Amino acid sequence: MKPDYKNWMPKGMIYLTFCGTILFLTLFLVCGLTEIAQGTLRTALLILFFAAAVICGAVMLWMVMMYRAFSYNGKRQMSRQIIEGTADYITIPDGGKGLDVGCGSGALAIACAKRNPNARIVGVDRWGKEYASFNRSLCEKNAQAEGVKNVLFTQGDANKLDFADETFDAVMSNYVYHNIPSRDRQEILLETLRVLKKGGTFAIHDIFSKSKYGDMQAFMKRLYGMGYEKVELIDTTKGKFMSKGEAFWMELSGSALLVGKK
Repeated sequence: MKPDYKNWMPKGMIYLTFCGTILFLTLFLVCGLTEIAQGTLRTALLILFFAAAVICGAVMLWMVMMYRAFSYNGKRQMSRQIIEGTADYITIPDGGKGLDVGCGSGALAIACAKRNPNARIVGVDRWGKEYASFNRSLCEKNAQAEGVKNVLFTQGDANKLDFADETFDAVMSNYVYHNIPSRDRQEILLETLRVLKKGGTFAIHDIFSKSKYGDMQAFMKRLYGMGYEKVELIDTTKGKFMSKGEAFWMELSGSALLVGKK
């Protein structure tokens, strides 16, 4: 039995853009080969359908490239590199507890559980419809396939975690918060860090661009002002997880690891 961590680029989205490309190409051909429309209207429809087909086709190609890059079983295996690299920052004392926010298919929680066999890892996720193939059952099956027993998965909301202050010795997350509609994602980070014990560590990987998070340097200073011992924002697009070229075409230019200790 092998784990199935799925792909961060869902096949359903690729199929949708493929169908869109075929639909608009069909409409373009029908409009061009029949008398369904004439004159200026026909010209406008031809331009519209052709442009829509080109756009859908380009998006589909981009998604396919993303799918291949993120595949756990492919040649590039960027997802595996990101998961393993993020998990390397998490060290939990024996008997301690860790929290993975937005655990998806369980990859990061399981990686941290394997590195900390005497600790307990909790993975939470809302498992929304946009990622329908990700669910708690999948996480549990992956943990079983990996032979990991010190991990628990449960449904939860990153905006309001159902845990008391300072519950966990470590918190971690990967590519989650930029997907959450919010005017202030820094507040979501603070909600995650709320459950971290004093002396605990955190490793959060996401697209920390200014458009999504605002001024992260100011946020780091804010954490220092709150008593955090160490805070570091590590650019992962300079060879750590991906090259600058990969980050550019995959629109991940703001990818970075926020790590530190409370």
